[in-house]
Amino acid sequence: MYRTDEQERLIKQGDDAEALLSTAAFQNVLNALVEGTFQQFVNTKPDESSARENLYNHYRALVDVANTLKQQTAIRDQIMESTKEGDSSQEEE
Repeated sequence: MYRTDEQERLIKQGDDAEALLSTAAFQNVLNALVEGTFQQFVNTKPDESSARENLYNHYRALVDVANTLKQQTAIRDQIMESTKEGDSSQEEE
């Protein structure tokens, strides 16, 4: 089945995301940032609610980066599967 330019772009984006997610360096940096943020969060004083809120937002941003990359790989996989299924149905005709 023919893929659109947009599908090709999304596939490339998914490939790039998977490559990044699969590198030990990226995982190590992400884990270090999450751990550091958590340590700062738990070491805030009771009256530092603004600092805790900022740290929580920092943590959420890190999670969003990882989830976005995972979503990009999932989109790529869906496109690949749908075009593979399209190829199979065309062969049956």
